[in-house]
Amino acid sequence: MPTALTRAVSPLLADCELTHLERSPIDIHKAAMQQQRYENALRKMGYTIRRLPETPHLPDGVFVEDTAVVFPELGIITRPGAVSRREETETIADVLKEYRELRFIESPGTVDGGDVLVLGKKVYIGQSTRTNGEGTRQFREHLAPFGYSVQEVPVTGCLHLKTAIAVLQDDLLLINPQWIDEKLFPGCLFIYVHPDEPYGANVMRRNTFALCPEAFPHIAKKLEDLGFNLILIDQSELAKAEAGLTCCSVLVEEGL
Repeated sequence: MPTALTRAVSPLLADCELTHLERSPIDIHKAAMQQQRYENALRKMGYTIRRLPETPHLPDGVFVEDTAVVFPELGIITRPGAVSRREETETIADVLKEYRELRFIESPGTVDGGDVLVLGKKVYIGQSTRTNGEGTRQFREHLAPFGYSVQEVPVTGCLHLKTAIAVLQDDLLLINPQWIDEKLFPGCLFIYVHPDEPYGANVMRRNTFALCPEAFPHIAKKLEDLGFNLILIDQSELAKAEAGLTCCSVLVEEGL
């Protein structure tokens, strides 16, 4: 079955890296419960949950998306832009090598997985405070033998590319146009986030299911109108750490 790699919440989560949000108190017990409910939602969507080794000394360890990106042909272990997060890649590489042949982003390149959006054979990589041009170049080099194209996308106003855009269908994107220029995605159709929900674009979908935070009722209504089986979860504590839904898992679908 498809697998979702996840990790337990660190007791040091309140010391996480922050870029665009002010630091506020985080209830660690509540955050851990929210992570468990997130995993239950992924199970409902058809994933088997495999928890990575715990890293209690790494505040951002639960946000595994930034450490790896998985394609049918290979997995790419990233080099996170925040120095404090680079140790996180070691444990995911040890597990992911069971599923895919691995490639690695090397210094001076940096890539956070949250900056990588995959649309079939088109890969868009956000140029953010966490991902640089050299990391993107290496990413392009790793994917070229498999027929993928890689395009850079400027990111402003938010942490990662996927903070502001999500794939709902092959040619339908959910987007915050204040943060990402829709003209960079030619041939696509768009649904726009509500002005009161600027962070609402980070949702997850698989087959007929769509996963959405409870904090975004306008987005939830749009997903229901599209015919998705909607799953709502509370992600309030993890959101204080600048996290979206996709941040908390690395998804391993069927390989080649």
